Amino acid sequence: MADAKRAVEEKTVKLQVANAKQEESGSGMARIARSAMSALGVTEGDVIEIEGKDTTVARVLAPYADDEGLEVIRLDGLQRSNAEARAGDHVTIRKVESRPAKRVIFAPAQREMKLQGPGEALKRNFFGRPLLTGDLVATRGRQPVQNMPPELARMVNAPAFALTEIRLSVVSTAPRGVVHIDETTEVELRTEFAEAQGPGAAVNYDDVGGMEETIQQLREMVELPLRYPELFTRLGVDPPKGVLLHGPPGTGKTRLAQAVANESEAAFFTINGPEIMGSAYGESEKRLRDVFEEAARSQPAIVFIDEIDSIAPKRDQVQGEAEKRLVAQLLTLMDGLSNRANVVVIAATNRPDAVDEALRRPGRFDREIVIGVPDENGRREILAIHTRGMPLGDEVDLDELARGTHGFVGADLAALAREAAIEAVRRIMPELDLEAQAIPEDVLEKLQVERDDFLEALKRVSPSAMREVMVQVPQVGWKDVGGVDEAADRLRETVELPLKDPESFHRLGIRPAKGVLLYGPPGTGKTLLAKAAAREAQANFISMKSSDLLSKWYGESEQQIARMFARARAVAPCIVFIDEIDSLVPARGSGSGEPQVTARVVNTLLAEMDGMEELQSVVVVGATNRPTLVDPALLRPGRFDELVYVGPPDLEGREHILRIHTKKMPLAKDVDLAAIARKTARFTGADLEDVVRRAGLIAIRKEGSEVNEVTAENFAEALEDSRATVTAQMEKEYSKMKGELKKRANAVRPIGFVWPDTLEPERDEKHPNPTPPGIE
Repeated sequence: MADAKRAVEEKTVKLQVANAKQEESGSGMARIARSAMSALGVTEGDVIEIEGKDTTVARVLAPYADDEGLEVIRLDGLQRSNAEARAGDHVTIRKVESRPAKRVIFAPAQREMKLQGPGEALKRNFFGRPLLTGDLVATRGRQPVQNMPPELARMVNAPAFALTEIRLSVVSTAPRGVVHIDETTEVELRTEFAEAQGPGAAVNYDDVGGMEETIQQLREMVELPLRYPELFTRLGVDPPKGVLLHGPPGTGKTRLAQAVANESEAAFFTINGPEIMGSAYGESEKRLRDVFEEAARSQPAIVFIDEIDSIAPKRDQVQGEAEKRLVAQLLTLMDGLSNRANVVVIAATNRPDAVDEALRRPGRFDREIVIGVPDENGRREILAIHTRGMPLGDEVDLDELARGTHGFVGADLAALAREAAIEAVRRIMPELDLEAQAIPEDVLEKLQVERDDFLEALKRVSPSAMREVMVQVPQVGWKDVGGVDEAADRLRETVELPLKDPESFHRLGIRPAKGVLLYGPPGTGKTLLAKAAAREAQANFISMKSSDLLSKWYGESEQQIARMFARARAVAPCIVFIDEIDSLVPARGSGSGEPQVTARVVNTLLAEMDGMEELQSVVVVGATNRPTLVDPALLRPGRFDELVYVGPPDLEGREHILRIHTKKMPLAKDVDLAAIARKTARFTGADLEDVVRRAGLIAIRKEGSEVNEVTAENFAEALEDSRATVTAQMEKEYSKMKGELKKRANAVRPIGFVWPDTLEPERDEKHPNPTPPGIE
């Protein structure tokens, strides 16, 4: 009690350090508990001194809503570096007065970086920011900090210095002590690196987005043993020796390992797979031993092995003796790490199954952490990191970009930001004098990245996990699909709703549909419906043909299907569309001498759709005009949950389709689309498109290249040359199928029973063996 009283009298408070949100990194703000604000007598915007092992300064902001009642101070990575305090440490804070600076000198914080630029741009960027000599600071774009008083917002959201975040060190200030930049301050930027306090431009947790849970796991496994080894000694257990990070390329495995090393203040040793290999006998093993010996001398230390699958492959699958010896050496070194040795091994790979099994056991790699593709919130954090120093236009909405970048990993989002910046530069190229030594300041002032720049960049950047297959977000919406309203409504319920609002399904405790089978006559718009569903659900769209998945090599077809589903999971939410699915998964055991490969393909597809590995936010849409040939096991709930009939459009639907196809066609006043719709009973969407195309050709044939419009007479001639694809008999057969398909899927088939190619009709006494119905 006495200590607390003394602290209030001295106007100092101790708070525990926690990480700030990504979008506030580099703002120079610190959020502190309201009780601390009251004890120190500070309000929002006042300057405080933060004392850990070193000292830094910041302006005060009120705590996040989630932090109310918690005795914490939220600092970004640069502030933690400046104060030499890590998340979980306690720091002492006190109120200080900041004086206007007469002169401030900045320099690049990286040795290899050279900078040139006017001091005025830096002056605007750091206007009002409290500074101390030796501090590390970063340039910042126009990104609003939440719940900030307007007068502070004007200072923090000043125009940015450059198209990327640049870390600078504060070389000197006049006067010394805590100062801030105002209108009278003279700001100088030195061109080359100048030594400053702290670890310089090191990577920290602020530079890693979209993996909060992963960071927490790594801190438990790595940071805790390195900082407090006595905890494990007291508990009588050995600290963890290694962690294996695995996930798709570009998710940030290497960057995360560097951040952990910097935040835990451990020595960091990197082993890149190919670099460790030597030509002489035993040279590779010696290089490996040297790294571990150096780490043991520099403890606490982290040994990071990138692409571990290249130096520790499965020994029974490699021919060379050198690789086998290297794996054995790595096993020995990890076993040889003393229980008291303050060394942790972190390895990264995107092929965990290729790593030798002996490494993947407790005592070597104690835990395997999957770093997956980030979700929407993760993508928002990563975009905030990569646009931190970017002057963004007012219409740029990072939330919108995060929603529209399904399947993008950190590297993809970095590429997106870079491409958008290049678009912005391309816009001002006409104003640049390429012979001039420097770019005029007024041109730099106008340079900012707009929403359209990001939209253009999105056309060129696609998810890296899917580069080898055609992944696209279709440009077709529900408004472009006519005459199939009932089928569209069913697709909205089964595809769009679960992908856009999965929380509703969680709340009710029901699972969304895994698959939808669209069946109906040719040309009714089944493929178009699937594309529209993907577009409206804002999902990736993978279109596969049966010929792409079938191979003459044994086992290759099954692998193709497994790979397709693995890719779909990687870029979820995703719609996998398989056209003409009846040729890929025909009914097994039909006795028609079908090749074994199709039976194996059916089994693989069944297992992928409803097997041990759950499909999350992946919907399979199949299309066929011969649903009776599809294997019945696929038609049951849990696989193709919904069987949606897509038939010829009705009168209103035909008129809608004609309007869609004549949208860009100059029509004469005598053209009556409603009358044409009445004359085209049973015409499908493809048939109606053909009618419009023929009418246009007839107009060109008659009028030549001078034609200006298409007349009713042209349409009348086109109708004479056209016919409906769907016949009355076909409509009757498909109508019968609607009721029979589900019965067939649920029927118990005795051993040896052979399904016919088409549905078995109801039998009667007069005709005990009728001919199965066919489709014309």
